[in-house]
Amino acid sequence: MGRKQNDPEATHYFSFVLLLVVLVSCALVYTFVSAVLKPNDASSFSELESLTLVEEGSGVGMEGESGGGCCRGTENLELWGAAVKWGSEFKFSSSEECCKACKSMCTGTDGPCLCDSWVFCGNKEACGSKFGECWLKKQKDTLAPQRQEVGETVMWTSGLIFGKGEGIVGLETEYGTLHIKLFPECAPHSVAYILELLALRHCAGCQFYRAESRGQSWDSEGNHIKNTPFGPPFALVQGTLEAQGGTFNKIPTEVCPTIRRGSVAWIGSGPEFFISLANHVEWKKDYTVFASVLPEDMNIAEKIAQLPTTPEVWNSINVTVLEKPVPLLLRRIKTSHGDLTANMKSN
Repeated sequence: MGRKQNDPEATHYFSFVLLLVVLVSCALVYTFVSAVLKPNDASSFSELESLTLVEEGSGVGMEGESGGGCCRGTENLELWGAAVKWGSEFKFSSSEECCKACKSMCTGTDGPCLCDSWVFCGNKEACGSKFGECWLKKQKDTLAPQRQEVGETVMWTSGLIFGKGEGIVGLETEYGTLHIKLFPECAPHSVAYILELLALRHCAGCQFYRAESRGQSWDSEGNHIKNTPFGPPFALVQGTLEAQGGTFNKIPTEVCPTIRRGSVAWIGSGPEFFISLANHVEWKKDYTVFASVLPEDMNIAEKIAQLPTTPEVWNSINVTVLEKPVPLLLRRIKTSHGDLTANMKSN
């Protein structure tokens, strides 16, 4: 017996309804994720941008302190410094290979990196005979790298490498200093902005203004507890890193790994940022992570999350805002070589 033929009009109608349901579902999910970290227009704080979604494959894990497998640089930038490998005799086909060559000289635990910056010429037309040159260099101060040239006419791509115990800055608050390890290989534009703030020696206006504990949904190690909601509360402290009197330029989306406990990430293109108190696998790979709080300092973030707050509603999402914002300052951190967390002191 033959099958009954489907009514063409009914089939088209069903397909249209199914497509509409899928689109509405996607829109609701996106709206929820955006709203979690975005205040409404009535908020007294600066308006945060919608999150920029990145391709699923672009996220790179940051399991190691130096940023996992990332190896990125900044185009149209030439860093200066003493050469440890001459580019005229040392060539590669990509900036990533040049970066990895520098990183391979920065794996020891008993001394400073032999290479902490690299410069690559990858534009065939502009570079000419210099195409492929990879200059490996050593900076006098990795937190204040020497710039030779910067701008659209510069044919070089440059990057920094922070070794063990290096590239650590302090977010100083009245409740203690959060030491964060920067990831220049994964988020070079973000790290460049942080180093600019560091050079200002002030950060008037920088502060934490939102705080939410782990509640009953995440354990002390940041793991989600089965059969509990993913918030609210959302297990984070949120603030801004925009110094008053300066001009902030939007930071491009960089590597967006899964948010882990201690991750320091931008909201949209900054300058709003947050420190996560939990492993937020449900947030996928939507945020540029540019640093991570050292584990022993997470108790300071937890302390801030327990301060008195006032409930607010941002885009239909319940959040809690600090009754008294917590000002913060960026500080240089001196470290001895060896263990990442050993012998730290602020200037």
